[in-house]
Amino acid sequence: MRMSWEKLLSPDRLAQYGDRESTARNSAFPDSSADTASGSFAGKKKLKKGGDLRTEFEKDYHRIIGSAAFRRLQDKTQVFALDKSDFIRTRLTHSLEVSSFAKTLGQTIAQYILENGLDPEFTLQTKADICDILMCAGLIHDIGNPPFGHFGEEAIRDWFRRRMKKLFFKGKPVAEWLTRQMLLDFMYFEGNAQALRQVTRLHFLVNENGMNLTSGLLNTIIKYPVSSEQMNPKSSRISEKKMGFFYAEKELYAEIAAKTGTYGVRHPLTFILEAADDIAYLTADIEDAYKKGFINLDLLKRELSGAVQKAQKARMPVDLDRLDPVRILEDQYAQGAAHGVTDPSLYAVQNFVVRLQSILLYCATYGFTSHYEQIMSGTWQHDVFYGTYAQWVTEALADIAYRNAFTSKQIFTMEVSAFTILNFLMDRFVPAVLNYDTDEPLGMMEGKMVALISENYRQIYRYYSRKGCSEAEKLYLRILLVTDFISGMTDTYAKDLYQKLNGIT
Repeated sequence: MRMSWEKLLSPDRLAQYGDRESTARNSAFPDSSADTASGSFAGKKKLKKGGDLRTEFEKDYHRIIGSAAFRRLQDKTQVFALDKSDFIRTRLTHSLEVSSFAKTLGQTIAQYILENGLDPEFTLQTKADICDILMCAGLIHDIGNPPFGHFGEEAIRDWFRRRMKKLFFKGKPVAEWLTRQMLLDFMYFEGNAQALRQVTRLHFLVNENGMNLTSGLLNTIIKYPVSSEQMNPKSSRISEKKMGFFYAEKELYAEIAAKTGTYGVRHPLTFILEAADDIAYLTADIEDAYKKGFINLDLLKRELSGAVQKAQKARMPVDLDRLDPVRILEDQYAQGAAHGVTDPSLYAVQNFVVRLQSILLYCATYGFTSHYEQIMSGTWQHDVFYGTYAQWVTEALADIAYRNAFTSKQIFTMEVSAFTILNFLMDRFVPAVLNYDTDEPLGMMEGKMVALISENYRQIYRYYSRKGCSEAEKLYLRILLVTDFISGMTDTYAKDLYQKLNGIT
């Protein structure tokens, strides 16, 4: 099966409001006779005088940046939880960087496809749509992550693995009420799956359809087109290492896959989005770690020199003529010193990051275009750096940041604080919702805890729990109500709520 860009870039929305067109791709081009080189718009309606000039994907952009969920990213941790520094990246600044890199990659890859005739159906409009989708996807790829970075996900998973067996509903263990997939959704709670839920369910734009984004965009952010039952963390297939959607969104995913023609495989643009994410966080983590004092220039050079030797020993593709990070650092330090900058080491690291980002963008472009047919047929199961001379560098940067920064006492202290906060909130809210909206009596404090949950989330729960759900499905949705509420919290809100509920003023 070979996927088609015509379907992959589907502008269809899952819901249609009023008389709005759900398939308008050409609104910026009033001349419907535009030729194929500029994008074919035959048979499309002409733009009405005074009409909306935006394409459907440009409308997605405005829906995203106007949402509360996007704004909350400014107070969510990227790596350094509860950090007070203005320099350290947040989820918002990270998402903006990913959006920029994703659009850049979309431009270069699309241009290469056009100039080299890799795909006869590929047009300039295809290129424009790809860039818009990737720009939007970068903004929302982390929008479902809970507070306190990736550690927040780990803390939620850990809570369910420890506590689920101790929860009871109507005298029977909750674990016996839920299906295997429902249980695994919580045991392997995933921010990627929560992102899909956030933009399609929890953001209240007009009704229960969330932001009602285009299908092409929604499929791009689904990095793992498998459920919690189908995922396999040890798999060699990159697309099934985690889950991409919860049981609650399984029908939604099927509809998105049908509209875009992916049918259970990764959307090609997901590979580009993932590369942009990798470039952003791998380089940013090094810069942030330097700023925080976890690494210095000499340590970074030693680490990279050792990584070169390790990669060569493992017979990975190493091309020091094209990519020699140690030489880049040394050259940048020399330039800083020659220019008389106050701190040539800082100058070297910051400019090293910029140079490296440019090289990684080139390698990602090469990796995607080199495996274009495999990606379009859904058979490529690696990231786009695999097999390029940047592969060893991406692995080295992740390892350096992990060993020198993420396992530091400062990070551990922050994570213990975050764990204490999230564990307390889960302890209070999950048991409180078990009898909510049932014929079972709700205790006084349980009722108060439920009342603290956002009315918006409770409204979404009520809507979907009334659609012919079984008692087990309603129970599942009530527990999901808590993960929705906690995932939507900012770091500051989670900390403040923890303090208030503990009587700390």
